[in-house]
Order: sequence, then C-alpha cells, then structure tokens
Amino acid sequence: MTTPFLRPEVARLAQRWAEPLLGLGLAAFGLWVATRGGWLLPVLGLPLAALGAGFALIALRRMRFAAGIASPGIVEFDEGRIRYLHPTMPGEVSLPDLAEIKLLSLRGRRVWRLREAGGRGMLVPVDAAGAEGLFDAFATLPGLTSADLVAALSPDSPDGPRTTLPARNGQTERLVWRRKGRGLTTV
Repeated sequence: MTTPFLRPEVARLAQRWAEPLLGLGLAAFGLWVATRGGWLLPVLGLPLAALGAGFALIALRRMRFAAGIASPGIVEFDEGRIRYLHPTMPGEVSLPDLAEIKLLSLRGRRVWRLREAGGRGMLVPVDAAGAEGLFDAFATLPGLTSADLVAALSPDSPDGPRTTLPARNGQTERLVWRRKGRGLTTV
C-alpha cells in the first residue's frame, strides 16, 4: 500500500487553487518574455500576460461561485439543457428558452429559480453537486456577466443584486437576470 504524497486537505486546497495559479503563472511568463528585449518579444509577451490575467480572473470568479456540496441531487448541463436530478423535485430547462433567473433564500437555504418563457420552472440548490457548472452555462446568456453572477451570491456586494424583492414567509428573492424582449410577466 502506497502513501499519498500530499495530505488530503492539502490536495483539496491545491486542486481548488489550480486554475487561478495557472492563470497567474501564464501572466508572469508573459511578462518575463516581454522584458527580454527587442521589439518582437514584447509583442508576443504582453498579449500572453493579458490572456493569463484574464484566465486568472475568470478562475477566481468561478471559484467564488462554487459552494461545497450540502444538498441532495446532481446538476447536469448537456447540449443546452440544464437538468437537476433529484428523487422528489427533478427538473429540466432549456438554456435558449430560459427567460429568468432568480436567487431565492428559503429557510436559510439558497436556490436558483430558473424559469422558461412558457412559465415552466425549476429550483436548483446553490450547493448541489455539479451546481458550479451553472457558472459557465449562465455566463453564455446575453447581458449576464460573470461579475453579475458572483455579485448575486455576495450578500453585501455594493454592485449587489439588480433587484431584491420583499420577503414572503421568510423567503427573499433576487432577480439576477431576465431575458429582454420575451414579454414575460411574473405573478
């Protein structure tokens, strides 16, 4: 039986920070190349540094979006469809038909409420297995940026949610995104 090289908690920490550190390493390499002299190396190194910095920023935002797994069920994203596999409240929505995203707080638990233009919707816990994949899926929606997604999950962000609706029965709602031009009315 072999012993692992790293303790499990150190391995989890290294895995969590791998993407941001890779982006910073790429940015540092690009800056190093740019400072080697001549006129060609800065032309190659500076775009490489900018690419690395952008990759690190997106990786940090994705890392802040991911929560630990604490809810039952699995979130899947496949061919433009978001599926939540759960024994009692499964659901599926199509990304092109998605009309509205709200972040609800229900009895201390946060869930995404995804609603299609036809009114059909689905609730997905923020801390379900695979829910971190929603970051990339939501970032493809028109008018929704990765900064908006991170700000929606931050309770005291100055940019904060776009709209916070009044609490009903201990529930708060934050409108994160709404598709323009679909004529969706909320009840």
